[in-house]
Amino acid sequence: MALEFGIFCKSTIEEEFAPKCFGTTFPNVFDGNGDTTYLDWLLSAWGWTLSVAGLALLIALLVGLVVGTLRTLPESSWFNRLLITLANTWVEIFRNIPVLVQIFLWYHVIPMLVPILKGLPAYFLVSIALGFYTSSRIAEQVKAGIQSLPKGQTLAAMALGLTTTQSYRFVILPMALRIVIPPLTSESMNIIKNSSVAFAVSVSELTLFAMQAQEETSKGIEIYLAVTIMYMITALAMNRLMAWVEKKTRVPGFIAPNNPAGAH
Repeated sequence: MALEFGIFCKSTIEEEFAPKCFGTTFPNVFDGNGDTTYLDWLLSAWGWTLSVAGLALLIALLVGLVVGTLRTLPESSWFNRLLITLANTWVEIFRNIPVLVQIFLWYHVIPMLVPILKGLPAYFLVSIALGFYTSSRIAEQVKAGIQSLPKGQTLAAMALGLTTTQSYRFVILPMALRIVIPPLTSESMNIIKNSSVAFAVSVSELTLFAMQAQEETSKGIEIYLAVTIMYMITALAMNRLMAWVEKKTRVPGFIAPNNPAGAH
């Protein structure tokens, strides 16, 4: 059976082949004719996927860093113990609720409880849900990275007279974050794949495009192959970006995990 990838050059309205495959995406570059083609629709859906995944990743990194750090605070005061309990509760709640359920909660339930959220676009609410879900996983990785550091680094910071906040800022976190970059790479790629659940609340990302375009064209193989390739390209690009970050932030000669003499 021959594949008909020419379907992407068809107009989404008239179902006829358009003079140019890029009808509205790059009209000035490719001399588009103004008709939206399935290729235009695919690229638009890809843009929404990147928007959801990018915003969710930003939220996940910021929240996960804070929550993961709080979970490793010394239990030296009631306030620290309270922060540790709150951080542990955050992780248990968002880690143990399925991401699709969290998206429905943020889209249907929470805006009813917090009216100001009703004016936010769907993709923003989905990004919050996906970001909070992923933050619980990143928090675990940040905690593990901090706990894997040699005890000597913390003791050295204390010997220099640094406060707990200063110790985390100048000594612990800069080294711990270098350790957790490899697992963060995996989470960054996962968040791209998990963004596909946004179709459940009608965000026009790649999965929703595939479902609708397949129904309109009856060319499911071609549509889903194209969408799969787009996901693979995005995930591979994220992998290479994180590998570059890891290479640039690596400390020469530093062997972090479980090395009691490794306080360099």
